[in-house]
Amino acid sequence: MTRVVCRTLAPRLGDPAANQRAVVEAIAAESAAGADLLVLPELATSGYCFASREEAGACAVAADGPELAQWCAAVHGRTVVVCGFPERGGDGRLYNSAALLDAGGVRAVHRKAHLWDRETLFFTPGESPPPVVDTAHGAVAVLICYDLEFPEYTRRAARDGADLLAVPVNWPLVSRPPGERPPEVVIAQAAARVNRVVVACCDRSGTERGQAWTEGSTIVGADGWVLSCDAREGRGAVSAVVDPAVCRDKQLTRHNDLFADLRPALYGS
Repeated sequence: MTRVVCRTLAPRLGDPAANQRAVVEAIAAESAAGADLLVLPELATSGYCFASREEAGACAVAADGPELAQWCAAVHGRTVVVCGFPERGGDGRLYNSAALLDAGGVRAVHRKAHLWDRETLFFTPGESPPPVVDTAHGAVAVLICYDLEFPEYTRRAARDGADLLAVPVNWPLVSRPPGERPPEVVIAQAAARVNRVVVACCDRSGTERGQAWTEGSTIVGADGWVLSCDAREGRGAVSAVVDPAVCRDKQLTRHNDLFADLRPALYGS
């Protein structure tokens, strides 16, 4: 069994040092408390609402730099951490990235492939499918926010063997009918159900340059039902215990298998 934790943070634009401390403290606290998989928000060390590429670049760090090394050093035990950060690539470009790491080091870095709105002004899109990493707590794929809204992309992660999708997000608050879940949560439920995987989305909090956030960190079980959700309730973290082995059985009924029933020749390019 795997204990998944999504820890909401409130990064502040223009204060990367304080944001870095908050990430390190969250990793240390949640791993010491027994999290097996800890997911932190998108762009947790920088904030999101940049005014210029120069402002985004001032917060960017290298994936092999001291900042991520500090994250690894903060891990207790066998906790696996997924956290978003603005990456300065070796090619000099800026990427909206997320690292998967443990006490032994950085295991994978995902560069967001589907950029949202003004992100296209600052970041270069990634060109790879979601990385899937075998960990002590199941096979974990990393996606970032808008990536989750492309069924082809989540299906690719599932076909590549993912048991859990770890998704750092910054969900802008949007209107919705009374009693309804945030639309991004509905998308996460669909992705979980049609692929039989666990989906863990970690949102941020706070208001940034007038932008409010959903504060909707959510963990969805492989059956598509929400196990834990924090929709503007200010709890700070959500958690759930899941069984990755359930995700490896794609048999839906005696006569149906989720992947064996695929008919790609009918779906076009």
